[in-house]
This record gives sequence, C-alpha cells and structure tokens, in this order.
Amino acid sequence: MGLLATLKTKSKHLKKEITAIYYAYQHPKVSRLPRMIMLFTLGYALSPVDLIPDFIPIFGYLDDLIILPALISLSIKLIPQDILDESRKKAKQEPLQLKKNWFFAVLFMLIWIFLLIAIVSAIV
Repeated sequence: MGLLATLKTKSKHLKKEITAIYYAYQHPKVSRLPRMIMLFTLGYALSPVDLIPDFIPIFGYLDDLIILPALISLSIKLIPQDILDESRKKAKQEPLQLKKNWFFAVLFMLIWIFLLIAIVSAIV
C-alpha cells in the first residue's frame, strides 16, 4: 500500500470520529480550551469551503489529508478517555444526519472570503 493510500485510509478513519467529537463537545465535563478546539475542528470539517481549494494540483488535497486529520487527532487527544468512549458509543447508536442548510453554507463562504481579503491586504 502506497503512502497516499495509507493517508487516505487513516483520513477516512479519523473523519468517522467527527460525530464522537460533536457529542464530546456537548459533554458538560469538557473544559473550555478543548471545547474551543473541538468547535473549530467541527466548523472546519463541516465547512463547505476548503482552506485550500481541491482544484489546485497536489496542494488542494492537503486539507483533506493533513490539516483536517491533524485537527481531529488534536481534538481526540484533548478529550478525556471516559468521555471519548461514551461519545463514541453514542455516535454509533445515534449517528447524525446533517441537513443541507444554505444559510450556513453562505455564512462559511463569507467568512472564508473575509479571511482571504484580510490575508491579501496584510501581504500587500
């Protein structure tokens, strides 16, 4: 198995943890810093807009293969083990089905556009 195939397999496994992270985020015993990192991870994972667009050769898949799995791994490491086990169990029993919500899609796109404009204006 090649490096790219291994990364894709590990990435798919980590993406299954998104629901467990969501349930852990809702747990009252999780402290503030892990909760903020989990919120950022969930927002990035569910955002319809990638930080690096997929149509850019090679670099377009960096967020899917490196950035998102790194955020998921960090979130998982910050969750206490008992809460993580409980959240994984709940994620298996009650998987989430997200509905398409155009309001949030537009909101995320506006946030990314604002960030892009801020970065470009800071560089120029």
